[in-house]
Amino acid sequence: MTKRPRARDLGIRIGRIKTGRYNAITDVAGVRVGHTTLIEGSGKLVPGKGPIRTGVTAILPHGGDLFLEKVTGAVLRINGFGEVTNSEQVREMGFLEGPIMLTNTWNVPRVADAVIDWSIERNRAMGVDTWGISPIVAETSDMYLNDIRGRHVNRDHVFHAIDTAAGGAIAEGAVGGGTGMICYDFKGGIGTASRKLPDKLGGYTVGVLVQTNFGWRPQLVIDGVPVGRELMRYKPVRRQVIHPPAPKRVVDGGSVVVVIATDAPCSSRILTRLAGRAQNGLARTGSHTGNTSGDFVIAFSTTRRKKHFADALTYPAEQIIEQGDLINYMFWAVVEAAEEAVLNSLFKADTMLGRDDRVVPGLPIDLVVQVMRKYGHTEVHLA
Repeated sequence: MTKRPRARDLGIRIGRIKTGRYNAITDVAGVRVGHTTLIEGSGKLVPGKGPIRTGVTAILPHGGDLFLEKVTGAVLRINGFGEVTNSEQVREMGFLEGPIMLTNTWNVPRVADAVIDWSIERNRAMGVDTWGISPIVAETSDMYLNDIRGRHVNRDHVFHAIDTAAGGAIAEGAVGGGTGMICYDFKGGIGTASRKLPDKLGGYTVGVLVQTNFGWRPQLVIDGVPVGRELMRYKPVRRQVIHPPAPKRVVDGGSVVVVIATDAPCSSRILTRLAGRAQNGLARTGSHTGNTSGDFVIAFSTTRRKKHFADALTYPAEQIIEQGDLINYMFWAVVEAAEEAVLNSLFKADTMLGRDDRVVPGLPIDLVVQVMRKYGHTEVHLA
């Protein structure tokens, strides 16, 4: 895990709601996260062989059998230039029945296939006495830094990400599915954050994990400060050597996947409403959801579950009320956690040298601190 600080370590405190213990999606009880990170080779691109800068991330909603004990879920499309497999089934049925996987665009089919292998090895009834898992795999493209034609994520990598998933603090930045991703023209990747509601409102936790691969430098805003504009002339110390010349990055391109977890009992409809607020958190960092941006939100409730094999004709289904402070605090929690998760994906990611010696700089933390203080954020300081 990189030693770079998170945003909060520097005194950047987004919003007003308290964080969970780890300020991570794993603050929602039972949620686990695992990564497989693939970094191999350097120099000129050899299509299909390398250099490799990619990976896969797994988010598990609870520690039991996710197929037999499904969680209520929702998938929201903000802009549809991308893919979340089996999202139509989630919209129709209102539940998730396996791990949520994040990877790069062309790895999606292989990751989905591996999730099916992983699942049927653990459930003999699938495809025999009942239907099988419909994998949830989401993607963003890492082709600027990675040999995407190689489709380097394989079955073992997927199994490793799922089987090593754990609670507690999460590795962020250039790890897992976020290994080769870029955010606001700086190195991006995986970021996470959480919010815990006051006890008088149930004490529920909302956790967010993002895979960031979007934005143009002048758009970047950190806690209201136009940091990207202030850093327009910044270049990494190492000289960039390109073979062949790097293509101009598309201003409205890039993508982001947002995963929301909560222990608040929510219906699929309420989760869809929560998912819609993630866009506000993205916007607070500068996102404008470009024409060719694949922006998706996957949300689930760990406490609103459904048995695969029903043992009665009805079952009780509790849900939070949609009035007063509770629902608004849930909305605010999503916005704040999404914003901070994006920032953590930036702060935790180091400079990366990728295919054709392309360099994507890590966010220059010392300069960010200077800019924040210039705009009156005197509480911000180097860790």
